[in-house]
Amino acid sequence: MLKNTYESPFNTRYASKEMQYLFSPDMKFKTWRRLWIALAKAEKELGLNITEEQIDEMISHKDDINYEEAEEREREVRHDVMAHVYAYGLQCPKAKPIIHLGATSCYVGDNTDIIIMVEALKLIRKKVINVINSLSKFAYKYREMPTLAFTHFQPAQLTTVGKRATLWIQDLLLDLEDIDYQLSKTKLLGCKGTTGTQASFLELFEGDQEKVKKLDMMIAKQMGFEKVFPVSGQTYTRKLDSQFLNILSGIAQSAYKFSNDIRLLQHLKEIEEPFEKHQIGSSAMAYKRNPMRCERISSLSRYVIVNALNPAITASTQWFERTLDDSANRRISISEGFLAVDSILNIYMNVADGLVVYPKVIEQRIKQELPFMATENIMMDAVKRGGDRQELHEHIRVHSMAASRTVKIEGKPNDLIERIAKDKMFGLTKEEIMSIMEPKNFIGRSKEQVEEFLEKYINPVIEKNKDILNMKSELTV
Repeated sequence: MLKNTYESPFNTRYASKEMQYLFSPDMKFKTWRRLWIALAKAEKELGLNITEEQIDEMISHKDDINYEEAEEREREVRHDVMAHVYAYGLQCPKAKPIIHLGATSCYVGDNTDIIIMVEALKLIRKKVINVINSLSKFAYKYREMPTLAFTHFQPAQLTTVGKRATLWIQDLLLDLEDIDYQLSKTKLLGCKGTTGTQASFLELFEGDQEKVKKLDMMIAKQMGFEKVFPVSGQTYTRKLDSQFLNILSGIAQSAYKFSNDIRLLQHLKEIEEPFEKHQIGSSAMAYKRNPMRCERISSLSRYVIVNALNPAITASTQWFERTLDDSANRRISISEGFLAVDSILNIYMNVADGLVVYPKVIEQRIKQELPFMATENIMMDAVKRGGDRQELHEHIRVHSMAASRTVKIEGKPNDLIERIAKDKMFGLTKEEIMSIMEPKNFIGRSKEQVEEFLEKYINPVIEKNKDILNMKSELTV
């Protein structure tokens, strides 16, 4: 491998081989040839003077692309499509006169872009479902384990470890709904001509509009699509690119939220991402276990979220039927958007499948904070024994402030329970107070919410897609 030229981190560190291939030159140019074959077949069927021999010749060379001739020709003519038409013609001398007949560059360029984006989104869909599957197992396993919940990253009430995981799953479920909706309405550009009027094809078919309309759909079906854009300029509307990358941005937002939560939990020593036997956390501090995988998710997610602006601006600044200021931007923003989300999901799958939970740390943190949360329950129990609610409230307020000072200023354990047990107004022993403070009494419907959520919303998705489960993450570094 050359070390004196730029290397994309997506190729060398992050993205899967499968996603890299989808955005490779080989995938693009082989799809161009499939589109030229589809065009020739449709034109022949609709009556143009194209022979089966010409089509067979094109099919025989659909995959053995003569790249050197194409690249040499492009340096000469400065046009990639015409360079590949020329190179294909060298291999197919009989078919040469009818290759690209009636079409414009966007016939192969734009249709290929749509095909690749659809295939890439299908791959993303598989990985999202695999992450959901791993997280759902985690959520179910820990559906009853109490843990301290936070608002503003300040101790709040209790939840369960599994219930918190359903929040991550629900975000991905929304993303999956967006993916499925986008895939349900996929359309090919078809063959619309230089300004979208199909004038060249109308000329080829001697004014027969029905044949021109059929040509569009015949090509689409050969390429696996049921619909085409009803109208276009020379290009398909760039709104489509924006819609695709908005979905990628949504996935990145979900992954970012998850990775941030895990990074914070790892700081609290409650839950950690996987850490391999020989992994080094720091070059200087050998004891460290940095959440580097989740940090990478966060880093790549920021890139994807910002990158979604590119197609939005491109779509809004196109001139009339076509302008070429979209081309260079699209080559980068679309491919790297997909490569980045593929990378994010590779890491997400790895982390979700190997989360490490530390129950004793979680339990200890609950013990530190639960006395404050339990005061309402303690007060109500004391009222049942004949206490005055208003007086009890004031006593609890005073004891709580004192216990808080003990923790914050003196650095000692929370002694609120001992203070209340010694206060005769409450009439409660420490043992009675501790029975009130059983953590499972403070998790509300967390366990039931997990079970109901998984049963109603997640299990049907998993069952429907069980043939694509158990994908392995392709982490390299």
